[in-house]
Amino acid sequence: MLDVINLSKKYKQKYAAQGVNMFLEKGEIVGLLGPNGAGKSTTISMLSSLVVPTSGDVRLINESTIKNPRNIRMILGVVPQEIALYPDLSAEENLRFFGEIYRLKGVELKKRIDEVLEQIGLTDRRKDLVKTFSGGMKRRLNIGVALLHNPEIIIMDEPTVGIDPQSRNYILETVKRLNQERGMTVLYTSHYMEEVEFLCDRIYIMDKGHIIASGTKKELKNILSSENTISIKVERVKEEFIKLLQADPAIRQVKTQDREVTIIVPKEYNLFRKISQLAEETMTNLISVDVKAPTLEDVFLHLTGRALRD
Repeated sequence: MLDVINLSKKYKQKYAAQGVNMFLEKGEIVGLLGPNGAGKSTTISMLSSLVVPTSGDVRLINESTIKNPRNIRMILGVVPQEIALYPDLSAEENLRFFGEIYRLKGVELKKRIDEVLEQIGLTDRRKDLVKTFSGGMKRRLNIGVALLHNPEIIIMDEPTVGIDPQSRNYILETVKRLNQERGMTVLYTSHYMEEVEFLCDRIYIMDKGHIIASGTKKELKNILSSENTISIKVERVKEEFIKLLQADPAIRQVKTQDREVTIIVPKEYNLFRKISQLAEETMTNLISVDVKAPTLEDVFLHLTGRALRD
């Protein structure tokens, strides 16, 4: 449905995105992952015709959206990373304002406002000012604005940042429902790997302006098929223990979170004795050592050297 061909954007002497190739099939949810500064927002801006690329093309059903942006704008909804609402207007007034920008009017506009408020669960708050809303309610209304004109494709740029778990789950279920019931095509970026695991059919991983890997969840996890991910739980993470692990040439990655240390090693390398030895040397109390199946987070860390939230 949508083909991205060698898309690049250069600002002065630096490329924000370079040689990006992607495709979106009709009716699928595609994830776009990358650490901060990877080029995701620039790519999204070019896809949505807000930024003109330095080179390359975006083709919608084989027609260039660079030469004719109207085609993509008519069927595209965008949920920006930042809240784009008027706080001194009510939910209904915000939807009416943006609906008129989409050239909806009269009975059709009223019907779409009612339907969207129902979809995002804000029917009973339609008359309330946006400035009285919680962060999660604002995010849901932000999504509602993008849905007003019944888009065929929706781009969602980190739509769950900074909200409570209940609102986050509501948004994820809404995205899934829109895809399953309406066949809506979704391009979804997130800093939460579990969201991508739950939603996405295929995934692109981006770093330093380039697409560095792509495929289904299973295909990406197979990148680490020759390696083991080992989870080491300790009473307290000690810096000297981490440094000794990092100094071992066989260990590919070392990541710490709370009281868990995750390392990636070749499958043929038996590290259990070495872990016990290093723990004893640094007086680190081990709680457990487990071999895990590779996760998307492990693949991401392996490819970029950074955790997704870095």
